[in-house]
Amino acid sequence: MAAEKWMLQTKRADFNEMAELHHISPVTARIIRNRDVSGPEAVEKYLRGGLDELYSPCLLKDMDRAVLILEEKIKQLKPIRIVGDYDIDGVCSTYLLYQAFKETGAVVDYEIPDRIKDGYGINESIIRAAYDDGIDTIVTCDNGIAAVEQIKLAKDLGMTVIVTDHHDIRKEEGKEVLPPGDAIVNPKQEACMYPFPEICGGMVAFKLVQALYEAFGISKEKWLDMVEFAAIATVGDVMKLQDENRIIVKEGLKRIGNTKSLGLLKLIEKNNLDKDHITAYQIGFVIGPCLNAGGRLVTAKLALSLLLCQEEEEADRMAVELKDLNDQRKDMTKAGTDEAVKLVEDHFYRDKVLVVYLPDCHESLAGIIAGRLRERFQKPAFVLTDGEEHVKGSGRSIESYHMFDALMEVKDLLLKFGGHPMAAGLSLLKENVDEFRRALNEHAELTEEDFVKKVWIDVPMPLEYISEPLIEELDLLEPYGQGNEKPLFAQKDLSIRSVRVLGKNRNVVKFSLATKAGTPMDGLLFEDGDSFVEELGDSRQLDVVYYPAVNEYNGNKSLQIIIKNYRILS
Repeated sequence: MAAEKWMLQTKRADFNEMAELHHISPVTARIIRNRDVSGPEAVEKYLRGGLDELYSPCLLKDMDRAVLILEEKIKQLKPIRIVGDYDIDGVCSTYLLYQAFKETGAVVDYEIPDRIKDGYGINESIIRAAYDDGIDTIVTCDNGIAAVEQIKLAKDLGMTVIVTDHHDIRKEEGKEVLPPGDAIVNPKQEACMYPFPEICGGMVAFKLVQALYEAFGISKEKWLDMVEFAAIATVGDVMKLQDENRIIVKEGLKRIGNTKSLGLLKLIEKNNLDKDHITAYQIGFVIGPCLNAGGRLVTAKLALSLLLCQEEEEADRMAVELKDLNDQRKDMTKAGTDEAVKLVEDHFYRDKVLVVYLPDCHESLAGIIAGRLRERFQKPAFVLTDGEEHVKGSGRSIESYHMFDALMEVKDLLLKFGGHPMAAGLSLLKENVDEFRRALNEHAELTEEDFVKKVWIDVPMPLEYISEPLIEELDLLEPYGQGNEKPLFAQKDLSIRSVRVLGKNRNVVKFSLATKAGTPMDGLLFEDGDSFVEELGDSRQLDVVYYPAVNEYNGNKSLQIIIKNYRILS
């Protein structure tokens, strides 16, 4: 496991003034400042921003051109094909565009690449199939920005191509390498003046829908009726919940209970969730993985068909199938993770960048397992596995390692790659696996300090300060996620009055705790209980990093803390 270093946030502001101006407590004001939100307007937007404060889609480069092209094609009834991607962002993007094009009267269908057969993004066979089917216009979503040769082929065949994407753009000799599309809508372009480029493919699609509806005179409410899919895509693609992403997720979660998608409601039902109180956590760890499971193990078209389905019995069947697939995926992921961890501990523990080759692992699980390695060892991790033709892989990174740039440095070893600073996908020849590992580690300018997990504490707050009104006020900071993490507090020198292990899997530790001043408080720790008790030994003192919660049981309420990190004191 990675070493830990507890760090106290020290960003400065007049927290009392912030509290008075925005009608919040100084504690909440400090947490907001710790999220890099400063200035009265930005704080107010963070706390109470709504859909009216989203940026205009026209600020996206080529958006006007894309809409003009689509207006003409739709009115002329030219066949349009949407080409999406097999993950949750790609599925939601495809859903948004397909529903919108149908609303405008377009002749439209869609194609989503098969993860195993096609790999990521639009490829030559998809383009030739579109040409053979008489498709006039291809619209990509959540892919296409790296498909230079493929889109050139489509243009050579006489097709119109509109690229909508959000992925990083490859550069050669400092110059962007862009595909020859008729319109390229991607906020990462240097010439794009969009104020907040860190949006997902689903948000780019949602912006195109907004602009298209305005051009066709379709009511704003019909656009807003799909906001939950932009929210699901944003959470599912692990985008930073800041600025406009925060607004879209906050508003989208509110609207899920009234979604027009029967299939989405069925999926919520099969996972025993409350449709009117869906959280970002449930999207990220329950709904999202179910939608992703189709693309991982069978076809992403199953997830899209579910979202589009309006027949009760069929939606019910598909929701059950996706949930079952996700349960199967969990078991496969655990087996792959266990194997990968053993390989690292036995062979690659000293490497700065972990490259683990699991030939028999299902290639769709490589990214998840890479993420688990990153979390466990606090190092960038790539997991490689055998694809149909070549070795394929996915990587997950740490803040101090720009993964896309790292792959650029070894691109001569790769057949294909793409991604973000924090995640990437690639393919390479089997004989290059060892050289890939060696080259990445040779180029990596990482230090031991980069491998220490930093636990950022918002406020060193004694348990005496916890109250139900404070916990209710912290709800204003929701939704939590990447870039807007749940606040963490710290307390030293807690006495353990009692400790016991709970749960069918013995993975909950319940404490009765007390501060030096004698204030009692229950605490919960979610991890292997027997291992913790063994580690605790005879000690009865803890330092903890926690967040406060209200425990409701049989109509009674009591305060408690959820322990996220701990230090056992001798």
